[in-house]
Amino acid sequence: MSFTLAAPVHSELLIRKSRFIGCVQPVADRTAAQAVVASLRSQHPGAAHVCWALMAAGQSAANDDGEPGGTAGRPMLEVLRHHELESVLATVVRYFGGVKLGAGGLVRAYTDSVAQALAGALLVPLVRQRHLHCAVPYAFEGLVRREIAAVGATLDDVRHESMVRFSFSLPEPSANEFIARLDDATQGRVAWAKG
Repeated sequence: MSFTLAAPVHSELLIRKSRFIGCVQPVADRTAAQAVVASLRSQHPGAAHVCWALMAAGQSAANDDGEPGGTAGRPMLEVLRHHELESVLATVVRYFGGVKLGAGGLVRAYTDSVAQALAGALLVPLVRQRHLHCAVPYAFEGLVRREIAAVGATLDDVRHESMVRFSFSLPEPSANEFIARLDDATQGRVAWAKG
């Protein structure tokens, strides 16, 4: 099972005069992650490096931002993978303290920065959502609205045409049971549409 984070969590380490400011946070996709990294660069103009790792939309990415290859982004990414995280960005802002840490020291510093932030994070199970579309006669609009609300589904759109058309999403595990219950409650008058 994959997890995401409930909220951003920060950490800070001082290692041989270098300051490592870590953060793990939920993000929707790579575009959102790149916006966060750009914001960090402007917030920390004196930082030597802004390294990051991303797991989102089934893809991964990592950036060493000038640190020796494989000493920052990739180790940070491995921490995210180890925790089975998805839709999560890890960033570490480094202020260089004048003492070189060596490749092993850098790997430990970046790994520890992310791990320390994750130690204080609330992991949330990631539940795949199923998007449903249906149409019902006007007489069933109230019933469908109540059923959608009762299961905690997210109502995306309602259109009033020759029939009332609903678009909504709910957790995948409860979708088939919901469809059967709604079919039963409307005596088969629900027209289900694909995509």
